[in-house]
Amino acid sequence: MKALKALVEKQQQRLDQQQQDLQQLHAALTQLETQQTRQQAQIQQTQQVQQAQAQTVAAAPAKSAPAFTSAPGLSVAFHGFIDATAFSQNRSFTYGNGQNAEYPVPGSAGSLSGVDVRNTRFWFDLTGAKIAGDWTGGAHLEMDFFGGNNGTGAYAQQQPLPRLRQAYMVMENPVAGSTIKIGQMWDLMFPLDDLPDSLSHIAFPLGYGTGIIGWRFPGIVYSQDLNHGSDGPAWRLDVGGFEGAWSSPGSPINYTSAGNAGFRPQIEAKLHVEQEKQWMLFAAAHWSQINLTGVGGTEPAPVKRQFSSEAVELGGQWTPGPWVFKSVVYDGKGIGQIFGDLSQFGDIKDKGGYVSGGYNFTPNWSAHLFYALSKPSSNDVFAWLNNGSTGLLRNRQVAANVEYAVGDYAFALEWIHAILNTTTNGDNRLATGGNQINVSAMYKF
Repeated sequence: MKALKALVEKQQQRLDQQQQDLQQLHAALTQLETQQTRQQAQIQQTQQVQQAQAQTVAAAPAKSAPAFTSAPGLSVAFHGFIDATAFSQNRSFTYGNGQNAEYPVPGSAGSLSGVDVRNTRFWFDLTGAKIAGDWTGGAHLEMDFFGGNNGTGAYAQQQPLPRLRQAYMVMENPVAGSTIKIGQMWDLMFPLDDLPDSLSHIAFPLGYGTGIIGWRFPGIVYSQDLNHGSDGPAWRLDVGGFEGAWSSPGSPINYTSAGNAGFRPQIEAKLHVEQEKQWMLFAAAHWSQINLTGVGGTEPAPVKRQFSSEAVELGGQWTPGPWVFKSVVYDGKGIGQIFGDLSQFGDIKDKGGYVSGGYNFTPNWSAHLFYALSKPSSNDVFAWLNNGSTGLLRNRQVAANVEYAVGDYAFALEWIHAILNTTTNGDNRLATGGNQINVSAMYKF
């Protein structure tokens, strides 16, 4: 009995200990629940404070950063660059001085210098518009400051006017590799993807009118990727129709010039093939009809009543290692409206082109050499003298520059030399040489 009583007492002690342990565990759980409740309350209080602060900030007037807004679903991108050039030259130049100097004005004399910022440019790209099926849309609007000056007074030079460069809508089908552009844009003869390197001559590239031809017109361009989605070099075909243009008779700024009469369009095509970051080749062709009797066919036609404007062009780019080589050549006639014939207007044959070579010494430093030539037919220049021809026979342009680029900034030192041969009566000859030395700085955004 004593043994049994001792066993019972021992079991009772164990029960008492287990009950005590349970009470301690219950107390610990209760304390933990209390802590969790407090933490949740603190979190809710913090969230309420943050929410109140966010509502206060949202309601605060005019302190949030401004943003572009457009139609629902559209994205708007704003880009451009600021470009400044300090220059000195020993002649007056065509198509102007500073950043649009190309070849010397015959017989001009006297040096001049200044600082030109008219290359400064900005543009808007809109994307994301829905059309139908796989087609999406957008637009491009681009301006610079070669629109003249605000008057002719003492302060006008420091107030250049904006100039519309391009304004076109875009319709794209990324599945088929098709693109349609409608509006004002570069024609297909302008080698937009094969331009010489320069920080001073951007809107008016080196060699413009002397080896580089093309201009911006209202029109329509259809582009088709020929091997869309496949590997290897990318092939593309562009075809376009553009507004006609000519100098006279009629007004070239009121749709009554000979090139616009009856809307005689400029028809162009371009075949482009490219191996990205290695090489690029293109071939382009141009045709339009010029009728010098103008609107209504009543104007007296000088030399010829009607003729065609024709041109073919080849160009390419090759980038072996640190080297960059570019070239364009063309052959045509009656192409004054696209900056051929040294911007003379008549049935004038013209051959020209340019070649350039560059070397990238480091990721920051590079140097480039450039040569361009335009040689209209002397007989045609004589035949159209004072009837669209101004007696320009040949121009050569040479340029050399050294450039330093870091991030979105670039700086360059450049020398440009041009020699222009002219005549005033078909018998005499005059050679006018001109030089420009410039320093440029650019910031892209």
